[in-house]
Amino acid sequence: MNNAVRAAENVARASYGRLLAILASRSSDIASAEDALSEAFSKALTLWPRDGVPDNPDAWLVRVARNRLIDGQRRNAKLAPEDDMPELIAEPETIVPDKRLHLMLVCAHPAIDPKMHTPLMLQCVMGLDAEQIGQAFLVPKATMAQRLVRAKTKIKANAVPFAIPANDKLSPRLEAVMEAIYGAYSVDWLETGDDLGKEALFLGDVLSAQLPNNAEALGLAALLGFAAARRDARIVDGEFVPLDAQNPALWNEPLIRGAQAMLRRASALGQIGRFQLEAAIQAIHARRIDNELMDWRGATQLYAGLCQLYPTLGAQIGYAVALSHLHGPDAGIAVLDALPKTQVAGLQSYHATRAHFLAEQGKLDDAAKSYETALALTFQPALRVFLQEKQSAIVAQL
Repeated sequence: MNNAVRAAENVARASYGRLLAILASRSSDIASAEDALSEAFSKALTLWPRDGVPDNPDAWLVRVARNRLIDGQRRNAKLAPEDDMPELIAEPETIVPDKRLHLMLVCAHPAIDPKMHTPLMLQCVMGLDAEQIGQAFLVPKATMAQRLVRAKTKIKANAVPFAIPANDKLSPRLEAVMEAIYGAYSVDWLETGDDLGKEALFLGDVLSAQLPNNAEALGLAALLGFAAARRDARIVDGEFVPLDAQNPALWNEPLIRGAQAMLRRASALGQIGRFQLEAAIQAIHARRIDNELMDWRGATQLYAGLCQLYPTLGAQIGYAVALSHLHGPDAGIAVLDALPKTQVAGLQSYHATRAHFLAEQGKLDDAAKSYETALALTFQPALRVFLQEKQSAIVAQL
């Protein structure tokens, strides 16, 4: 691949949200900003191989996209005069400012359907397309695309300002922002490049730096730090490796130490929350880097607290796994059996976990069927290899 083409693709992946935030901040017209940015990337693919990659690719793209917006909307009074544009237009060496959090807060505006806050932020800030987001939320691509368009139209119609809201309105929108950051990590956590995971880690760090006294922002940053530290240990030789089977020597120790310090800062504030509890569970796993044995009793207690305060399906499945390490597969199965069947029918982690418990109980035929269901819901290659090997080992015993 041509180096210039690769450079354009790298900028598109790493800087999309930052560039879109700059372009949309003046008019609140996210759709037009997306079109202008898309055209700028197309020009980059044409011009950079011929003329070379500019010293500041981000500023070059913003300049081209902004000029496109000016040409297309010059008669629109909503667009700021050209002389009121950021200095980076006149100074291409200037670092493009980071307004992604502003953009995320816009996407979490009360005028937007709360169910669309996270999907909208994942597309606008993280660059996911409608198909990726639809898969994450179990919604058809076309349906998700329509919902995203409607949300962007509402932002423009309400002229939602790209600004940090007052303190009394900030808290609920921050909750949506944190969900979106975590959602970005969740979508990408098993991809080998893990670009969205890196983006989520960066945004978590930005959020915690801007809100040093918000315990949940610190807790989220810690949680993402623990997760990022295990990136190189999740997939070995093309196969997924469960957390309790990972080699701690492959973990990133500086990231773990940073996450531990961040969690201590969060705990000192005395404001318990979901992300802090999840980070505390990960901190227990991370002790293995210091050659400590896994404390399943402590993990079970934290999962119990998480389920009491924030009873998500993921938390309850995690509780089932932790409980099974203390009391055996019967205890884990009992927790899974109590979950609403309609809600877990399409949940891969439920069926994979259930298959594991059934195998431990010696119910091999049922375990094989549960693995089959889990495989039908699994799209990530490394995880499919892992589940197929588990299923094959069981079938061989039948």
